Amino acid sequence: MEYGKKWERNIPRCLECGDVIRYGRTDKKFCCQDCKTRHHNNMAKGSRVFKRRIMSTLSRNYGILDELVKADVESIDLTDIVAMGFSPDIVTSYHKIRSHQEYCCFDIKYIMTSSRICSISKIQNVSLPLHDGMKIKVKDI
Repeated sequence: MEYGKKWERNIPRCLECGDVIRYGRTDKKFCCQDCKTRHHNNMAKGSRVFKRRIMSTLSRNYGILDELVKADVESIDLTDIVAMGFSPDIVTSYHKIRSHQEYCCFDIKYIMTSSRICSISKIQNVSLPLHDGMKIKVKDI
């Protein structure tokens, strides 16, 4: 046994600012609440940016499709709609129905082939599930 050896405590450093943490628990990771909040906000920033970009793209897609529905356009070339700013990869839902694939952007549905988007229409009488099993119809809102 080495009685003469001095015991040294490994002094932790703040994960956010790097300052030495001189008090508190030995497994403490942050020097103050501000550093803890800043660290967790920085960690979540990437997912917030991703969600914001997806929602922005969905909003743009919905606006384009809504204008086409209002203009009674049921079919359009994929290259033309992409030129308008439409992103065909971003949808809110997808269904395979018999021989075709039906996509939705919120309450607008359409069929997309390799060269066209056709059968663009609004979904009528959409119901939204509530937390307790009840449903509310969109036309009631």
